[in-house]
Amino acid sequence: MSNGSYSDMSMFDLFRMEAEGQLAALGQGLLVLEKDPTNERELEALMRASHSLKGAARMVGVEPVVQVAHVMEDVFVAAQHQKIILSSPAIDVLLRATDLIESIAGLAEADIEGWFSHNKAQVDGAVGELEQIVSAEPVAPAPPAPPAAEEHRDAEVAEMPAPSAAEDVATAVEAPAVKTVASAGRGDERMLRINAERMSRILGVSGEMLVESRRLSSFSDSLMFLKRRQNELMEHLEGLLNNQGYGTTADMDVELRALQKKLDACRQLLGHQLASLDEYDRRNSNLSNTLYHEVTGSRMQPFAEGTAGLERMVRDLSRRLGKEVELDIRGKETLVDRDVLEKIKAPLNHLLRNAVDHGVEMPQQRLAAGKPAQAKVVVAASHGGGLLRVSIRDDGAGIDLDRLRKKIADKGLSTPSVIESLSDDELVEFLFLPDFSTRDEVTETSGRGVGLDVVHDMMRALGGTVSVENHPGLGVKFILQLPLSLSVLSALLVEIADEPYAFPLSRVDRLLSVPGEAIKVMDGRQYCELDGELIGLASGPQVLGLEHAWVARDEVSVVVLSDRLDQYGVVVDRFLGQRQLSVQPLDPRLGKVQDVSATSLMEDGSPLLILDVDDVVRSIDHIIKGGRLSSVLYEQQKQQRQRTKRVLIVDDSLTVREVERDLLESYGYVVETAVDGVDGWNALRSGDYQLVVSDVDMPRMNGIELVRAIKQDPQLRSLPVMIVSYKDRAEDRQRGLEAGADYYLAKGSFHDDTLIEAVVDLIGEARA
Repeated sequence: MSNGSYSDMSMFDLFRMEAEGQLAALGQGLLVLEKDPTNERELEALMRASHSLKGAARMVGVEPVVQVAHVMEDVFVAAQHQKIILSSPAIDVLLRATDLIESIAGLAEADIEGWFSHNKAQVDGAVGELEQIVSAEPVAPAPPAPPAAEEHRDAEVAEMPAPSAAEDVATAVEAPAVKTVASAGRGDERMLRINAERMSRILGVSGEMLVESRRLSSFSDSLMFLKRRQNELMEHLEGLLNNQGYGTTADMDVELRALQKKLDACRQLLGHQLASLDEYDRRNSNLSNTLYHEVTGSRMQPFAEGTAGLERMVRDLSRRLGKEVELDIRGKETLVDRDVLEKIKAPLNHLLRNAVDHGVEMPQQRLAAGKPAQAKVVVAASHGGGLLRVSIRDDGAGIDLDRLRKKIADKGLSTPSVIESLSDDELVEFLFLPDFSTRDEVTETSGRGVGLDVVHDMMRALGGTVSVENHPGLGVKFILQLPLSLSVLSALLVEIADEPYAFPLSRVDRLLSVPGEAIKVMDGRQYCELDGELIGLASGPQVLGLEHAWVARDEVSVVVLSDRLDQYGVVVDRFLGQRQLSVQPLDPRLGKVQDVSATSLMEDGSPLLILDVDDVVRSIDHIIKGGRLSSVLYEQQKQQRQRTKRVLIVDDSLTVREVERDLLESYGYVVETAVDGVDGWNALRSGDYQLVVSDVDMPRMNGIELVRAIKQDPQLRSLPVMIVSYKDRAEDRQRGLEAGADYYLAKGSFHDDTLIEAVVDLIGEARA
């Protein structure tokens, strides 16, 4: 933000802005000082931060901040002069004082006086604790008496040019920003602030400018065509002149030659103009690209900006739990989009709390296991493949898989035989289910079942993923992968059903051209081979629900996508190449659009849909497992899509799924299937259904658990659910209805009209 922009802000707004930077400097510096109490550089920085904070608060009349910051300054001066050494209890007092100032700075200006009158005892208590630190007995021989503390500080500050009142607040904003990140190696680079709304407008304009600049290329092509036509005309005239023969009058000859000269001059002029236009096009495109990249680059911030409070959180939590934990943050200079950085703070905070509470052991347990008493948690950020990769690794005991199996069984998410057959990777996937916790007791820190499913949903909303690596006895590593920026996307453009679509390049595994003879068909499903593995194929139009007629072809173009466990291939018309796209969010009034995450513009200004890879993979999985695949090689007949009601069938039996599907489709309903409760829950969170028909006994998540999850979800609780079971047990019926099911039906009723009558009772006829 330029100095001129400060005129739009009140003095109190300027104070609050400065306080934010100074408090960050205090918080980070105190944590450094706790490990190295005699660090002169940090003591100097902390003294200046508290001094600046005191001066800014005095300028706007925030007396409680003046009082607390003044005594904090005394503490740091005493430590600088080696009168005291700041122990961990002293750091606790200073951190509490910092928190108090932060809470005061967050108040509205008009509320501060009233707050102070009701909370003066709290301020006096903080001041008293700080004064006790200053008056403590020295732990080292006292040096010769220094000048009075206030005179010493004022003398140091007086060495700098005295700013005006407004400048004292405004210019101080830049100082803490430099101090805050000095340890990350940023030097004295000046930090500027800019209004987020204004930045978004600039970004939008620069994106439009980039698109507009590209239209000149089509104009240039038109001029090239005109030049070619002129050349043809010149050749024609030259032919006439060469073959006019005897008898042509002299006047005609003169006219033709004059015309030839004019056309020649016109051709030369057009050539010059075309060259100038080409130069303009090149320069304008370069400038537009430069502007666009500079603006998008200004949105990028170092990873350290998003981790400022993590060390304090880990310190306080570990002390409260009686553990010793060191947090090591690596890759602090990794650049991340401001919006991405803001949105990953909550997942990072949660994963770190999990690591301290669940992951690392108590000091005695660690010593008994041959580990150091102090645990270590490492957060590392890096770029790779166009993605931001953030890992959170602890050196604790790892995930207890036997305990996890017991929890899965206790919650009825799967049968014991299925649980025992699951791989380690499949077991840890249960951690991302809603309301799942390995804790038996609920504490202030954890055990409420609100956790990793939220992290998973946050990552998915950002277009990213979260995965787990478990190392029993050695620790756990969570890996977050997400885009570097939410505003610019490296994308693969393809054509599907004669329309362009974009896949985020970071989510594309491979591009293949597969010969027709290499496509295998087994059990009605289509596959191709990749690196010795079979990849399920589905046609792009079928996945996206589009009308399209394929022409017979000898080979197909395939985009290979994947989730954490499987790979799939989307067959497209053709590849259009790679592009850098300016991402525009969908209108919120549209809600969640199946298989689509955002929009952009093509070079000619036409709209472009950016596909949601997770949705697409889920759609392919449903199509392949449902066995209703369209051929990817031969012509498909266009089918008119009617607005019909959609039913989700959740059953682990392929036979039952197909019987129910055939029956419901014969009455006009659109039917999709899921193989168990987890698969069904994932489908419900992204799809739009009018009814769920679910089995009771299924692996991973049974029908009763699925009903509970649906009825506890604010967006899904009104969705009708029908429970079906072969066993027709009274206890199953009771459990299902208590969980919130709207109807219970025995599977033996499929052979008459009972199922259809129940469906019609719940949601009506198939067509809207």
